[in-house]
This record gives sequence, structure tokens and C-alpha cells, in this order.
Amino acid sequence: MKFRPIDISKVKTYSLKDRRNKVSIGDHYGIYKKGGSFLDFISSLPNFLAVCDLKGVVEAIIKAHKNGRPVILGMGAHPIKVGLSPFIIELMKEGILSAIATNGASIIHDFELSFIGETSEDVLKELSHGTFGMAKETGRLLNNAINEGVKKGKGIGESIGEFIASNDFPFKEISIFATGHKLSIPITVHIAIGTDIIHMHAEADGASIGEGTMKDFRLFAGIVSELEGGVYINLGSAVILPEVFLKALNLARNLGYKVEEFTTVNMDLFQHYRPLENVLNRPTAIRGQKFSLTGHHEIMFPLLTAMILERL
Repeated sequence: MKFRPIDISKVKTYSLKDRRNKVSIGDHYGIYKKGGSFLDFISSLPNFLAVCDLKGVVEAIIKAHKNGRPVILGMGAHPIKVGLSPFIIELMKEGILSAIATNGASIIHDFELSFIGETSEDVLKELSHGTFGMAKETGRLLNNAINEGVKKGKGIGESIGEFIASNDFPFKEISIFATGHKLSIPITVHIAIGTDIIHMHAEADGASIGEGTMKDFRLFAGIVSELEGGVYINLGSAVILPEVFLKALNLARNLGYKVEEFTTVNMDLFQHYRPLENVLNRPTAIRGQKFSLTGHHEIMFPLLTAMILERL
């Protein structure tokens, strides 16, 4: 076979002016000017891609807030470690966050910050000596708080919130759990046995931990059952919270609750499989909307918080 170059002398063209385009100079808002306000900065951002997603998340949260629908924050412990507690607490105080769901490590960092104003040990150094996670106050006080709270019929989140709020810890104003207790905002804790340092201590009681976290799961499922028209944010949890959210949503639908049209958001440095599927894709497949915000928590969440507060 012999091949020849294609003849392009009869290629069909059209006028550039007649074409519909995705990019317009109208979406290039200009450079932020020195001395301007935060609102000026937001207004200067180019209206493309992640900026549109970020603004879409803000709009969804504000709409849910104005309509009296829940805004739920599901989070790992990393946001606490990188200084986001004041931002989360501010959203709680402003009535934006309706509920928080988190993992077992969060109660550790929240307590230690409340107790001594510091947290996050050098794992490599302590592991070499077998002393990783062996701070006696953390192990004894948190386990005892869980054990006593569960005896009173409380879940782990409520037990820890009441414990921190009722003690004279010098930095308890930075505690998400104490704030939740004070404002009557439910905080649920979803624990996998063996994942947290307090499980290595003699005061850890498997029955109490299991019963407390089961109470919290059922409370969380009740919260998710009211998510219609609301927003669920997954902040830095790659496995536990996406799995828990999916089961809670399924349980609500199984029991006949209408939870179809809502917004889900995943905020993390990397977009992992479970958040993508269990938070974004599967739950919103019926009618909802979803947003991925990729970036460092310590930058993205304060930015989101500030944009929400400006809208209020």
C-alpha cells in the first residue's frame, strides 16, 4: 500500500467571532490592589475552576444556613493539629455548623491543647523507646471521661465535651468539644479500636469505647437523616469518616428518610478513593451536587471560613 499526505485544501472553517468559548476576559477580574479589603481580594480572583468550586461551596453553605438546613463537618484530627480549631469554633458560634463528626485522635489533640496548650509528640523518637502515646494524663483522664460518660448514657463526643467544659483547664476556650457542649452542638466520635494512643492504657475499657462510639454513630445517622437541602464537608479524613458517612446515609434512606438533594464537599491535600466515592460520587448520584477542594487545610479552611463570614 502507498500512502499520501491528506489534501486539506477543502477544510471547512468558520469565523472566530461566531464560536462559543469557555474563557472570556470578563472572567479575569484583575489584580488585588495593596491596601484593599478581604472582599476586594476575593472579588479579584479569576472566575475559573477551583475558584468557582470554592464560591460554589460558600453559596451552598450560606443557602443551607438561611434555609435552616444542617451543615455538617466530618473531620480527621489533622485540622486540629494545624491550628484550625479557632476557625471551626467561630463557625459553631455563628450558627453555621450544625454538627461535627470526627475520629478518636481528635479527642486526644483537643484535650491536650486544652490541658497544656500543646500537642503532637515526636512519634519516631518516642517509638524508639516504647514511650509513644504514654502520657499518663492523656490516657487516664480521657479514658475515665469516656467510662464515666458512657455509664451516664452519653456517647463519647458528649462525654469528652462535658469533661473538658467542666474542668478548669487553662486553654479550654480552644476546645471544639467543650464549645460543642456549651452551644449544644452535637459532636460524634467514631473510633476504630487500636488506632488511638489511649487504647494502650490500662484505663481503656473496650465495652465503654464500643458502646460510646455506637451511641455516637446512631446519633450521627439521625443527623444525616435530616441532611436534605444541607451540606456535608469531609475535612481531612481519608478512611474513617467517609465510611461512616456512607453507612449513616444508607441507614437513613433504609428507614424511609428523604436524603437525596444535598451538597457534599471533600477538602484535602490529596483526593483519596474513599472520599471521592463515599462522600462525593455515590451519595449525590440521585440529585445532589459535589465539590472537591484540593489544598493544604491550614490555607483552604481559613479561606473558606473567611468567605462564609463575609457573606453573613
